[in-house]
Amino acid sequence: MTGMQSGQRKVIVVGAGIAGLAAALRLHRAGWRALVVERAPARRSSGYMVNLSGSGFDAVERLGLLPELSKRDLGAFSSMLVRADGSTKFTVPAAIVEAAHGARAMSVFRGDLETVLYEAVEDTAEIRFSTTVDRIGREGDGVVATLSDGTVERADLLIGADGLHSKVRRLAFGEESRFRVDMHHMVAAFPLKRVPRDLAEGSGTTYIGPKRTAAVINLGPGRSSAFFTYSSADPDADLERGAAAMLGEAFGDLGGSVPDVLEQLREDPGAYFDSVSQIQMDAWSSGRVVLLGDAAWCVTLFAGFGAGLALAGADRLGEALERRGDDVSAALAEWESQLRPEIAKRQALARRGIAQFAPPTKFHVWMSDMSMRAIALPGIRQLVVRSIKNSR
Repeated sequence: MTGMQSGQRKVIVVGAGIAGLAAALRLHRAGWRALVVERAPARRSSGYMVNLSGSGFDAVERLGLLPELSKRDLGAFSSMLVRADGSTKFTVPAAIVEAAHGARAMSVFRGDLETVLYEAVEDTAEIRFSTTVDRIGREGDGVVATLSDGTVERADLLIGADGLHSKVRRLAFGEESRFRVDMHHMVAAFPLKRVPRDLAEGSGTTYIGPKRTAAVINLGPGRSSAFFTYSSADPDADLERGAAAMLGEAFGDLGGSVPDVLEQLREDPGAYFDSVSQIQMDAWSSGRVVLLGDAAWCVTLFAGFGAGLALAGADRLGEALERRGDDVSAALAEWESQLRPEIAKRQALARRGIAQFAPPTKFHVWMSDMSMRAIALPGIRQLVVRSIKNSR
């Protein structure tokens, strides 16, 4: 059995994604020793695009990641709404795009963010791949975790940062069905191996139709990506069939760059593809076990702040633990009470945002188009810009 070094607090972090690596980095700076376990055999190096603004950008800066992430910033690009055949309806006004991101913002690939975090953590924490937690127990004021590699680890705190389908949450809080709220939509996102045809570099297209959206971004080789979402009557059945089959069925009638993107998916089916769900819990901690990121709250891609909230949550957790010293329970309570209002806001925005990503009818699509066109009017544009800024 591996114990704690005298005088130094230890944390076990389950999950080497954004939330887990950020937590390991922040707690190391607070004087903790971290063990990170990850069920995957190696770290990820790709993924979809994520936007970092508001509290997420602030956390990037406080964690010291800004210099390296700035090198990987995907930058701004022109955005066009298109018809089913790929022809352009209109270009989204630049003022709206700028307002949506804000001055302190950046867009990076999820894999690049994880790489920067990993490089910041690898020399300060023990990281074990192909390893997860099998059992969790309490021992005095600490926690005991039995890992899949056969070791038993004692720690002062265990952080479950293992995503929407968290095993830590199941072991410490109960079955996923108690907390997961299915929103009856599917989402897929993936980087493109080659630049999409029929789309100029430095631009993106978005098709929004009844109950579905398809977005493709061409930022050049190694910097292009696609995003799809659609309404689903049976998410479990769709997951069983897989991304290539379901996206082909849901979007196979579209033109423009979509056919090439779907062909790339058939060639390499390694897309992020999952049902859209939120995690809603009355408490994110139990004893010395705490959940972080999607494992605790999962605001969904519809909210657009998942990565930023994971970073901010990890940063604020470290702050609370520093401030409270040896009183870990008080730190967890303080952290949760401060973070909950922002999480509740983002979850509510995501629920309302479903109609934007997957409008229920053609009429709703038409109304959305008219609203976007009206933004071109100077007075309306300023009102919308202020509204976006106030919602961040």
